[in-house]
Amino acid sequence: MAELELFLSTIKKEVEENIESINKENLNKAASIILESEKQGGRLHVTGIGKPGHVAGYVASLLSSTGTSAYELHGTEAVHGSSGQVKPGDVVIAISNSGETSELKATVETLIKNGAHVISCTGNENSWLSKHSEVCLVAHVNQEGGPLNKAPRASILSEILVLQALSIILQENKKLDLNDYVKWHPGGSLGQSIRDIQKEEN
Repeated sequence: MAELELFLSTIKKEVEENIESINKENLNKAASIILESEKQGGRLHVTGIGKPGHVAGYVASLLSSTGTSAYELHGTEAVHGSSGQVKPGDVVIAISNSGETSELKATVETLIKNGAHVISCTGNENSWLSKHSEVCLVAHVNQEGGPLNKAPRASILSEILVLQALSIILQENKKLDLNDYVKWHPGGSLGQSIRDIQKEEN
């Protein structure tokens, strides 16, 4: 129980510090890059290696359901042909806690060479990834919250928090309403709850 209490208190502290330190200017810069690319017919992709790769899948799905079409790009398959899904002028959000992961470096180098705009989401604003991106969304934590302080826990929550904040800015720009949302999310209890609201309004 002692380790659990330490974990919970650590996570609470890290999340609160993330909220207080979030860089709204950089979030707006990232949103502007994405919106400008969309105007030119560009698309948005999200990538990461390991646990951040799972975050990439969630973020791509979240963005797609809130008005910004996004595609998950496999972090390592990108250098084995999958980078072909990214066209010049597209935007790629690259997620890495350290910002130094060798596999992601190879992917980002390929994407930049192919004409993509890169937005980084990393816990290290001085990292290779940060320096090779047009804007860096910092998702820094001091402690992961586990007994060994190694397995990604707090850092994953931090990455999700920062990218959820980006999704809010993009959604607000798109002026998304319930009628739009249910078109992309008609299934499940969530979709049903919107249809119930629509029936009441009619």
